Order: sequence, then C-alpha cells, then structure tokens
Amino acid sequence: MALALPPLTPDHLPSFITAPGNTDVLLVVMAIILLLFVLMVGVLYFRLHALPERFAHKKVQFEIVCVLALLAMFTHMHIFWIAGLLLALIDFPDFSGLLRRIAGSTEKIADKSPRVPERETAPGALTVNTEREDSPEVKQRASKLRSVSS
Repeated sequence: MALALPPLTPDHLPSFITAPGNTDVLLVVMAIILLLFVLMVGVLYFRLHALPERFAHKKVQFEIVCVLALLAMFTHMHIFWIAGLLLALIDFPDFSGLLRRIAGSTEKIADKSPRVPERETAPGALTVNTEREDSPEVKQRASKLRSVSS
C-alpha cells in the first residue's frame, strides 16, 4: 500500500525529508556534529583554564597558580583565573638555592671549634686517660696535632 501524498505536494521532495518509519539521516549527522562541537568546546575550555598552569610550569609560584585556576573553574569567578594568569607571567627570583648555600656555609662555620691556646683547656674538654697515653699510637697522634697547631 503506497502512501498518498497531499495534492499540493511538489513532484520532487528534498532528500532530507524521509518517509515515515525510516531513519532520519540529517538528524543523525547533525547529532554527531553537535556532539563533536560540544566536545571540542569542552577541550578548549579546559585548555584555556590550564593556560596559567602552563605558563607557571617549573616556576616558584606553580602551586599557587594551580589553586587559583581550580578556584576559578569551580566557582566561575574569573578574577581567580586572571590573578593566576598574572601571577604565572611574573618571574619571581628563586631564593631557595641561595638560602640553601647560606645555610650550608653557616653550618660549616658552626662546626669549626674555636682555637684554644696551648696552655689553656676549653671548658668541658675531655682529658685523655693516662693508661693509654703511653701507647705509641697516641704519642704519634699527639705529635701530629702539635705540629699542625704550631
């Protein structure tokens, strides 16, 4: 049984008009295009929000910029994103290496004991046991120490 068309229908119908019960190809194609477009906009959105993090990579303020970008994404307050972007673009000097060197030098200085004159002993200095003073090993070490201090 053929479907009867209304009398005012033109002889040639466009290809996107489908018969009842058939698959609408235009609808399927447009749904796929819309899905791909939404996916591409989402990727663009996440790349845009990750822009400050990319700028701040391997910088001192990286973690602060990451937190600001996440706050901007979840709160939809764009001021956090702008602050993160501005913070990522500023190059702060890295003082950690310099401070580490200063701390290491200070530790080296602190490990050196103050020089004590020969006749005086430092308070709290240990004395050598008299039983071992006669051994040749102790005498050799003592002579080396005397030659170094002189």
